[in-house]
Amino acid sequence: MFPLVFGKVNTNFKGGIIMGHNLAQKILSSHLVSGDLAGGNEIALRIDQTLTQDATGTMAYLQFEAMNLSRVQTECSVSYIDHNTLQTGFENADDHAFLQSTAARFGAYFSRPGNGICHQVHLERFAKPGKTLLGSDSHTPTAGGMGMLAMGAGGLDVAVAMGGGAFYLPSPKVLRVWLTGKLSEWVSAKDIILEVLRLLSVKGGVGKIIEYAGPGVKTLTVPERSTITNMGAELGASASIFPSDEQTLRFLEAQGRGEDYIPLSADEDATYDEELKIDLSLLVPLIAQPHSPDNVVPVSNHSATAVQQVAIGSCTNSSYQDLMRVREILKGKQVHPNVSLVISPGSRQVLSMLSSNGALTDLLDSGARLLESTCGPCIGMGQSPVSKGVSVRTFNRNFLGRSGTQDASVFLASPEVAAASALTGFITDPRTLGLSSEVEFPERFRLDDSMIIPPGDPDTIIRRGPNIQPLPIAPALDNSLDLPVILKLGNNITTDDIMPAGSKILPLRSNIPAISEYTFHKIDPQFAEKAKAHKQSMIIAGHNYGQGSSREHAALAPMYLGLRIVLAQSFARIHRANLINFGILPLTFVDENDLDRLNAGMILHLSGLHQAVKTSEPFAITLDNDSKPVWVKHDLTERQAKILLAGGLLNSTKAAV
Repeated sequence: MFPLVFGKVNTNFKGGIIMGHNLAQKILSSHLVSGDLAGGNEIALRIDQTLTQDATGTMAYLQFEAMNLSRVQTECSVSYIDHNTLQTGFENADDHAFLQSTAARFGAYFSRPGNGICHQVHLERFAKPGKTLLGSDSHTPTAGGMGMLAMGAGGLDVAVAMGGGAFYLPSPKVLRVWLTGKLSEWVSAKDIILEVLRLLSVKGGVGKIIEYAGPGVKTLTVPERSTITNMGAELGASASIFPSDEQTLRFLEAQGRGEDYIPLSADEDATYDEELKIDLSLLVPLIAQPHSPDNVVPVSNHSATAVQQVAIGSCTNSSYQDLMRVREILKGKQVHPNVSLVISPGSRQVLSMLSSNGALTDLLDSGARLLESTCGPCIGMGQSPVSKGVSVRTFNRNFLGRSGTQDASVFLASPEVAAASALTGFITDPRTLGLSSEVEFPERFRLDDSMIIPPGDPDTIIRRGPNIQPLPIAPALDNSLDLPVILKLGNNITTDDIMPAGSKILPLRSNIPAISEYTFHKIDPQFAEKAKAHKQSMIIAGHNYGQGSSREHAALAPMYLGLRIVLAQSFARIHRANLINFGILPLTFVDENDLDRLNAGMILHLSGLHQAVKTSEPFAITLDNDSKPVWVKHDLTERQAKILLAGGLLNSTKAAV
């Protein structure tokens, strides 16, 4: 129905001359259902593949079921178990049983607990160049290292895509990162993306696709490219992508999937909205300081910083290539007695290969502790650092308290820096270790898909444990609202701030009444109590509200507590979409300085909301005891306005069926 056509498409004009297309535009145009790629207008894309994981998937499949859909309509949908594998009670095990039965019932593949982290396994076994992937996890862009247009979204958007619906987003700008040169000894792909974060910040990718190109690209393997695209999520980018070339073919053939290869790159005369140039030969080992991934400095700046914990793994740096480099550093040596080193292989494939070639024994002999092939410490599921401790991690986020220890200092670095620091007990520039040894790329990965269960019987009975509660539905938007401001927040509020992760809270993801009690818990432990007392409320915030993960619970739980409006200076893309999906109106200031006029405890009065939502004009909010109104705007599309007026995407989708 939708043939893939990769070539020049007559939608890119400059001075009346048809210009070539960049890589992002080629995939976007070949999957465009509606809209125009020019000018930031809303576009709708056909989605080829989806993925969910157990922290977000339970809600996504409840939503899929609530839309009365019978079978997934994508080329491939996969349900992964990789986040909530710590079973200290019945909740996680019940969720796993629910997800296995829904995967069978609705026609998705099911990756069993222990098979690996969704992004690593998807790259190994499912990702295809030129295709689109939508995942209910913000690090879904990992597959961009394969030449795939992969994007994170809320679970409800993924559920709609599984049912054959389009995915909507503003037409993104394309920023080209032009790579030249070759990485020096001990400098890695992690240092490339840390350099990009240093240059652009955690807001630098908002509304953009990051496209990597240039002669330096050919020096990077697919796992290295995927480390870079993975952390594009920390830039706020919609997606990050590399061309599909000889390195892509090499990886696919080693995975026994050579038939999935197609060559794909930008046209020579392609144009871009922005460009960044990086000479790989000039990079040095870098590290992100607490508490933001863009707080980046050279590793050598922290040579006197003692380390108590090192954690190697996550979807960012847990590939076979990564862990073999760690093995080369640790082999025949001992981890410093003051350091706890934990290692999480990204997949069962990686773990089995390390086991069969003796590398696992070398890692264990060094004093490393082996964890499951799961997200584990990255999502706050165990291995919290010691009080006031320093933890060096190869992960993608170091937000305050995400590790589970509120006063810990978490640094983000490459596997080479992490392994070197584990040996010395201090943050260590690995260049001080001497020359590194080359890690050979395997000609053939170990292939065993026995823990991936194919789509099953549509008559499968869905298993529901007592923790799986009915899906809350948002009310339709009232025309007039008098709302108390129950919380005022600053810039870069993360979804971890709104809805924390960790071993105590993650098991409640399928129980919105229970998990809502933890909303903004780290910032205001009484937030849920105040919200319920007011019944309806709003919050105000600074720039980049909702940065971080795609967890729709950061919108769903506040909606359940009566949150009706978020007024901020700006929003992160995925979270803004989630707010709309669950009937919460996202507003921005016409004059950003008006944020200073507002405080918690004020009552704000909004009237004529139905008409205001339908139009694109700014409108006024009135305040008690202040004759000067606050002017706000929403920038909603006509489609989004209908969703909000209906009380969210689920209501509007069901009404349209």
